[in-house]
Amino acid sequence: MVIQLSLPLILNHHQPPLSSLKCALTKQGHRLLSTLHTASTPSAADRLIRKFIASSSKTVALNALFHLLTTDINHHSSLALPMYERISETSWFKWNPKLAASVIALLEKQGRFDEAQTLISESKRDLRFRGRDIALFYCDLIECHSKQGYKRGVYQTYACVKEVIRESELLESNVWSMVNQRVYECMINGLCTLGLPSDAEEMTEEMKVLGFKPSAFELRLIVLGYGRLGLFREMRGVLDEMEGFGYALDTICANMLLFSYGSNTELYQMVTWIQKMEKLNVPFSVRTYNSVLNSCPTIMLLLQDTKGLLLSLEELMEKLQGDELLLVQALGRSAVLFETLKWCSTEGKLDLHGMHLGSAYLIMLQWIEELRLRFASGSSDVPAEIIVICGLGKHSTLMGESPVKALISEMLRRLSSPMKLARKKGGSFVAKGKAVREWLL
Repeated sequence: MVIQLSLPLILNHHQPPLSSLKCALTKQGHRLLSTLHTASTPSAADRLIRKFIASSSKTVALNALFHLLTTDINHHSSLALPMYERISETSWFKWNPKLAASVIALLEKQGRFDEAQTLISESKRDLRFRGRDIALFYCDLIECHSKQGYKRGVYQTYACVKEVIRESELLESNVWSMVNQRVYECMINGLCTLGLPSDAEEMTEEMKVLGFKPSAFELRLIVLGYGRLGLFREMRGVLDEMEGFGYALDTICANMLLFSYGSNTELYQMVTWIQKMEKLNVPFSVRTYNSVLNSCPTIMLLLQDTKGLLLSLEELMEKLQGDELLLVQALGRSAVLFETLKWCSTEGKLDLHGMHLGSAYLIMLQWIEELRLRFASGSSDVPAEIIVICGLGKHSTLMGESPVKALISEMLRRLSSPMKLARKKGGSFVAKGKAVREWLL
């Protein structure tokens, strides 16, 4: 394929700073994109891409490509195809249907239909024109179109995959039944991603006519789709349907409900559902913390200026009122802290992976109180080492710069904690167990 870079896109200097991009990007990839701003011609940009790939590991190169495929900045996304083509020339490259589908979806969204069609033809060739594999590839393409927000691409690809199924399903009926189920799953997921839960619900009706039972996963997606739009009556209607199918309320579905009500500042409804979770013994999770605390305005306001954070659970509870207080009290009754805290004679380890800022903040306050109680009661041995794991910031805007790590660092500094950032344990704060006990008592 002949690669053509659009010069006006390359030379567009009215871009937001790279730090504003949402995709986690390696520092090498960040340098590449910064350098590409200086490229005066398409050939110069292509040389920079070639040099970058030649000097980068597989992980770094694919990370940069992922960034180009997921950003909505035209300047960067226009380079996704040449980056993909150069990566495909490397010795380590292995064709991947999801990666190819991501590139095709971006091209079609940009209106570059001929280039997209060429990649589709090449993909079919790589799949050796096997009907089942092509159908599954179209499923990947449906998901990628939905992530790009390209409704037309979703429906066009759906028509293509249904045609493949019609041509092939008589050969292996059992196999194609599973493929059909996968197609509906992808369509329902895609339509909900596009903000079209009513269309997704209609798709479940089509499934029933053909003898397919919607799964709990598919119905949860529709629940979340309605919830994001604030269509709570429709959301509750799907919940009733789930109950009719025998799907009990679980942690995943409950978290979706909490997220939906929280996104629409319906704190009273959040209290109702979190109390229902407790009554039905539905376990809380880190995502429960995230969904609840991201919706608590007082906590979110406190986190805007970490230097003014309240540094004890007692102070925080005195600050909270009404529904916010009820929500945080419910979280305090959960087992999430104990699930994230590992305790033995060698180490006491708190793992904050997956937590948003509000969750990390509250868990740290709960952790401090729990350790103080354990040390004061003498009910357990003092671990040789105490560790708080924040992670390396792989999912941050710029890889390696973790907001959670910055928050915990500030909290520990203000509390005069003996815990320090460990050089050999990236993203972790460490101290001797006895030093932590002396600090807390």
